[in-house]
Formats: sequence, structure tokens, C-alpha cells
Amino acid sequence: MITTRRAAPEARRLAWALGVPLGLLLATLVLRALGFVNAVIDTDEGLYLVQAREWLRGGWPLVAVWDMHPVGAPAMFAAALAVFGERFESIRILAVICVTLTSWALFGAVRAAGGPRLLGLGAGLVYAAHSVRLGGLASNTEILFAPMVTAAMALGLHGAARALRRDKPPEWWALAAMGLLIGCAMAIKPVVAPEGCLAFALLVFPALWRRVLPWRRALAMAGAYALLCLVPSLVLAVAYWLHGALDAFLDGSFLAPFRYSLGRLGPLDSFHRILVTALTLLWPLLLAGLALGRWGARGGTGGLLARIALLWFAIGSIAVAGPGFFYPHYFLIWLPPLSILAALGAWRLAGMLPQPWRRRGFAALVAVVVVGSWRADATFRVDRGIGLFAPDPVRQVAAEVRARIEPGETIFVVNYHPAVYFLAEAGLPTRFVFPAHLTGKEFVNVAGMDSDAEVARILETWPRVIVIDRGWWPRLRETVAAMLNEVLGRDYELVAEVAEERGPVEIWRPR
Repeated sequence: MITTRRAAPEARRLAWALGVPLGLLLATLVLRALGFVNAVIDTDEGLYLVQAREWLRGGWPLVAVWDMHPVGAPAMFAAALAVFGERFESIRILAVICVTLTSWALFGAVRAAGGPRLLGLGAGLVYAAHSVRLGGLASNTEILFAPMVTAAMALGLHGAARALRRDKPPEWWALAAMGLLIGCAMAIKPVVAPEGCLAFALLVFPALWRRVLPWRRALAMAGAYALLCLVPSLVLAVAYWLHGALDAFLDGSFLAPFRYSLGRLGPLDSFHRILVTALTLLWPLLLAGLALGRWGARGGTGGLLARIALLWFAIGSIAVAGPGFFYPHYFLIWLPPLSILAALGAWRLAGMLPQPWRRRGFAALVAVVVVGSWRADATFRVDRGIGLFAPDPVRQVAAEVRARIEPGETIFVVNYHPAVYFLAEAGLPTRFVFPAHLTGKEFVNVAGMDSDAEVARILETWPRVIVIDRGWWPRLRETVAAMLNEVLGRDYELVAEVAEERGPVEIWRPR
């Protein structure tokens, strides 16, 4: 009987240990399934796809294909293509893995603070469901670095709880893991730096306050942490230096993001985008308000989680606002701390039920929030019908191009999705394949080169196919539009059109 009684809790712990990640993986697959329908959800991911493809063929990111981000995202894309095959579904699988890991890390963060398993599972599910909103169904940078940042925050929470409850100093292994996690996240996008600082503060400051960590050791930890955060970028810098392309690495990873941040939205446009985001995340925000009203000024596990999640949300807001443009996917940085607060709010509401119904009530509330978020995104995508009830125009354009070229032949995608290069197995006419950097109006100075001269050079090479989106034609610079009108009228003929939501996409080839 004693053996049986001891075995039962062990079996339950094993079931939770296996069931949580597997359950989160299954839920994430279901919630993000519609992402596998469209070849392109966000234009950015097409650029990372092209960078990854070229890297697998020996052309390094920023050298063969330029961008204004570090190379972490194309590195993850390249790994996904290498493992799952060179097709767009591979990056959707990558996003599923990243969201699952982030959800699992949120579960770990709640458990590290002493919260119940069900609360942690609820936080993970809320995150997975809302990761499909705000452009998060795409395999974008905020989805890619979220598991690293969230795992680092979970380690910070673990250190804070150790110091506050057991008078234990932070452990070096936790610091090392946290530093490398934040370092890898910074190699994807440096905006995570404020959250990295918060993770370190959680690990160290409570121990200093409780006087279980000497100042000398704390300073040594600060130096070690800073170095560890730099290690991934330093390794990449050395690799590029050995490759003879350190200048390209420094420009794309650091100087170009700085140039990008110099242009910012005005107050009214910024408020507009923040308001739309708040309405999109209305239910999690309302539940977060309930959580803060109940535990914001109290002690215990609920108070610790609520205050740290609120601080995390505030620090994350610095990362959201830093670039100055407030694109929807920037706000995905809010989701991990907001998911913890939303789960706490649901826990508060469920606590108002009779004791036997509280766990079921919490599960029901989380289910309503999860299904509601998924339904809002799914309704929009089913209504559009692309890839479901109507052809996917991006794949149609790629098929039209592929039918007219040999693999590797050069094409020029003027103002459409860069993913066409990948899907059509086409060669690149330039290292600047992102339309906003090359032919657009708004970010023409970010790349730090003469865009008009580069467009003229491309046209002189006679690309085998030129792709033009007439719906986005007004976004072209006037100088580029004039060059194209002259060259197309003189040397090219229109051979196909594909209907897009904004208007036709034209495929031109030499006469």
C-alpha cells in the first residue's frame, strides 16, 4: 500500500511533466493551423526566407541579401529549411515550435514563482491563442525570440523566489543560461535588451535586498552577464570578419536599425495603433486589471506574479516603442506578461465560485478567452478565403514566374512579396530584395545606398521576368516608376496577370 501511495503522486507528476508540453504543442498546432494555408502572411518573412535560402547555398545574410536586422532570424529560418525541407511550411513549423516553447516557458515562470500548474497552463494557452493576432501568425521576429526571453524571465523569477522565500543567492548556472538566452534573442532583434536587464534584476536584486549576495559577487555577475549577452553577436562578428564581411555585419545589425529608428510616427498615429492593439487584446487586458486589483498590493505567490508581470509588461513597452513605428507585430512583445496577468484574472474570477467548481470555472474561462481570440483571427481569414475558397495569389504569381524561367534565372520583384524569389526558385538581381528598401518611399534611406542607381543597374541586366503589383504602384518612388514605365514600354511585354486584393499583379518578360 505504501508503494502504491508513493507511486500515485509520481505518476501524476510524470503525467504533468509530459502532458503540459505535448498538450501545448497540440493546442498551438490547432490554433495556428490556418497559417499553413497562406504562403505569405507578412512581407518580412519572405525576406528572411530568401536570406535563409541563399545562406544554405553559401551566400551569407547581409552580404548576399541585405536587411536592417541581425542575422538571427534568417539563421533560424535556414535551420528550419534544412530540417523540414525548402518549402514555406517549414517556417510555419518553426513558428509552432517557438510558440509552444514560449507557452511552456510561461508555465515554468508561474511554477518558479510558486503558482499552481493549472494557472501556468492557462497562461501558456492564453499566449498560444493570442499569438495568432497582431500579425503573429507569421513567423516574425517577435515570435522567434519570445521563447528565449520568456525562459530568461522564468529563470529570473526562479532566482527572485529563491532569494525572497529561502534566502538563497542566485546560481551561476542560471545566470549563464539567462545570459546566453538573451544574447541569442538580441542576435534576432536588439529590442529585447530592456527585458534582458529586467531578467538580470530579478535574479540579483532580491538577493542583494535580503543580503544573501555580496556586492562583489553581484558586480562579477553583472560583468559576466553582460559578456554572455554579447557572446552570440561576438561569435557572429568574428565569423563575418573571417569571411571578410565585417562591415556588412555591422551595418545591417547595428547601423541600419539606428537609421531606421530616426524616423518615427507622430503622436496621433502612435496613439491610433496603440488603441487598435488595446481593442484587439481587450479580454486579456480586462482580466489583467482584475488580477492587479486583487493581487497588485498583496503578498504571496499571486502578488509576486502580478507585480513582476506588470513590471515586465512596462519594460516590454519600452521595446515596443523603441523603433518608433508601432507596427502590430511589435506588440507581440506584450503577450507573455499579459498572458500571466490574464490567467491570474481568470483565477480571480474562478475563485468567486464555490470551491468544487473553481478549477472547472478557471478552465472554462481560459477556454472562452482562447477560443475567442482564435475565432476572431479565423473569421477574418475564412472570410478572405485565400488558400481556402480562393487561390493564393502569391503562389499563383510564383507559378507563373516559374513556368517562364529556368531555376536560378534572375527575376526582379519590384514591389511585391520577396517570397516569390523563394517560391519560384529564381535568382536575385540585387542584394536589396525588400521593396521598401529599394523601390519604396518611406525607408529609402535605411539601406544607406543610392536606390535609384541600384534600380537602374538592375534594369540594365535585363531580368528574365519583372513582377509588378499595380495595387502597390502608388508606393513606388516617382523616379522608379518613371524608369519602369520607360523600360517596360520599350523592352518588355505583359504575359500574365494574377488578381490580388489590391489589384492585379503583372508578370512581364523581354520581348
